[in-house]
Amino acid sequence: MAKMWAGRTDGILNKDADDFNSSISFDKKMYKQDILGSIAHSQMLAQKNIISFDDAEKIANGLAGILDDIQNGKLDFSPDAEDIHMFVEEQLIKRIGDVGKKLHTARSRNDQVALDLRMYLKDESKKISSLLLNLIEVIKNQAAKNIYTVMPGYTHLQRAQPISFAHHLLAYAQMFKRDYSRITDWKKRTNLSPLGSCALAGTTYDTDRNMVAKALGFDGVTANSIDGVSDRDFCVELLSALSLIMTHLSRFSEEIILWSSWEFKFVELDDAFTTGSSIMPQKKNSDMAELVRGKTGRVYGDLMAMLTMLKGLPLAYNKDMQEDKEAVFDGVETVEKCLTVFVPMVDTMKVLKDNMLSAAQKGFINATDLADYLTKKGMPFRTAYKIVGQIVAKCVKENIILDEIPLSEYKKISDLFEQDLYGEISLAACVEKRISEGGTGPKSVEKQIADLEVFLKNEKDIY
Repeated sequence: MAKMWAGRTDGILNKDADDFNSSISFDKKMYKQDILGSIAHSQMLAQKNIISFDDAEKIANGLAGILDDIQNGKLDFSPDAEDIHMFVEEQLIKRIGDVGKKLHTARSRNDQVALDLRMYLKDESKKISSLLLNLIEVIKNQAAKNIYTVMPGYTHLQRAQPISFAHHLLAYAQMFKRDYSRITDWKKRTNLSPLGSCALAGTTYDTDRNMVAKALGFDGVTANSIDGVSDRDFCVELLSALSLIMTHLSRFSEEIILWSSWEFKFVELDDAFTTGSSIMPQKKNSDMAELVRGKTGRVYGDLMAMLTMLKGLPLAYNKDMQEDKEAVFDGVETVEKCLTVFVPMVDTMKVLKDNMLSAAQKGFINATDLADYLTKKGMPFRTAYKIVGQIVAKCVKENIILDEIPLSEYKKISDLFEQDLYGEISLAACVEKRISEGGTGPKSVEKQIADLEVFLKNEKDIY
């Protein structure tokens, strides 16, 4: 069957070449955006007296019928179609005849696909933004229940200082809040319509690009027709933002995997988000978290594929750019699936507070507070640091903790030690005394939670 673009050639491709050239298998996802864009385009053509209002109405009705039939399952995508644009146009001509052939006046598939892709990604970004808000909310809720839950904070995966579990969780809330802001910022640069750029040079018709842009919810139009059809920065930017989301999900997943192991046993995941072993009956595997961690590399790969595809392309449109959609679609879908599973997994996660406290009581994580105790009494910090280091070495040798050393022994080391030192180095006090803004102290954590509540209220009103 000859293609609609037959003319210069006979439009009949080798079967393997035809399959290789076709993109309908993946760009069919954009059917809604393609149809809505075409309706807006046809209405503009009528307003500018390029086609009649009667023809525009027939085109709009025909396109609306195609949209309804696809959504209701009455119309299947033809694997023989070259792409979603040709599929829709061919269906339209079948339904309304030669009037349908007027639709493609004053546009090209080059600007059409650029429009569809921007519209599709804007729609999908709303889902991702909403899921990010849901994740921030469940983190905030878990934090609110664990303001006074003491756990060891780590550096180098070694126990370092006592913190609250709430404070640890809220670090992730800040990461995902930044992810949300990146998506929001991305929309500002993406929300310009390329339609009307045509193949690359614009058109001889007196069109109104801004009319179409406004009808489709864009803030304006792209300023240069060559850039309008060849720009895929918005795909790269989105994949970059998605890669950072996956970085943060992966770091969180790694900790959940560690925390749910017998070696830590800080949390227990709900059975609905774990699997068992085919041979070891005792196993409860954190497979969902592991899959999220594993899928991170997949999204990174999508970003690298996009950058590599673009890096050597001359202006304007090249067929290489057909490769943009599979990469960005995969990145979007992967992040959506990961967030969809991750949100309820964190929400239903059981916190084992006693195990966290028990771990915090080991490892001398109140040593810094002991040094601060001496410093506040006039001893230079470096001197205090060395003395406390020697005390810790003594404790390790004798298999005791700082709290168990008698005051008389402390006195032998320095007269600055008094009975009040035990209150100063209690884990609860160590956490509570961290009063600096953004620290692990309860007041700071409560402020972080309150700020998130305001943020969530303001942003959720959008959705």
